[in-house]
Amino acid sequence: MALSMEEMLEFQRALQKKYQGIWEGDEPATAKHHLLYAVEEIGEVSAILKKRTPQAVLEDAAVRRHFCEEMADVFMYLADVMLCCGVTAEELEQAYREKVARNLERDFVREHQNYLK
Repeated sequence: MALSMEEMLEFQRALQKKYQGIWEGDEPATAKHHLLYAVEEIGEVSAILKKRTPQAVLEDAAVRRHFCEEMADVFMYLADVMLCCGVTAEELEQAYREKVARNLERDFVREHQNYLK
């Protein structure tokens, strides 16, 4: 069974509740901190791809587990940002679907050729 965005948000709510007073919390003022933590975790994902290669993620079980763990950290912090900003799973789903639809209609080759002209 696939993990839904709503489940991710519920897990983060539970973690925030458990570590209330220890972690920074899910108040609007902490959103930027959670986003910076997500960026840090993206750096860890990037390091795995750089130092161990994407092929290792595909072929080496230990590298793959570490890669997935770091990706989970990224999503956890992004879910915290959503909680801080009151974004619901439904809002994200709608925005995601709309963005994909727009991107499917775009001509990225032409846009990049004309970039900064």
